[in-house]
Amino acid sequence: MLHLTKVAVGCATAEALRARISGRADSGVVRITTRYRPTRHTEMIGGSLFWIIKHRLVGRQEILGFAESEDRRCLIELDSHLIAVQPHPRRAHQGWRYLTPSDAPKDMGGGSGLADLPPQLLEELSALALV
Repeated sequence: MLHLTKVAVGCATAEALRARISGRADSGVVRITTRYRPTRHTEMIGGSLFWIIKHRLVGRQEILGFAESEDRRCLIELDSHLIAVQPHPRRAHQGWRYLTPSDAPKDMGGGSGLADLPPQLLEELSALALV
């Protein structure tokens, strides 16, 4: 299974990204548009799209599938649930990039208590490289 990374353009916080996703959700699915279908798209179904905000991976959505829009662009179909991940440094880039499972950050939680922190505090700790 393979993952993607993508910059959350226009989102300064994970909460802004969460609000954007909920506003675009249709029956539990969010569709984002990209110019070309990833070459390795069959390996990504069941994987995740990891979002980058302020040079950190902050959350992920499960990749449900791929489709084509009316204007022949690629639609990436994602689960509408955003899962917080342990902040992980990642340079910003244009478009998307592949991410191997071994390089993917772990989901928030797992008994660490980080998921219980207020989002603003978690972002501040992450910016200081304390989490």
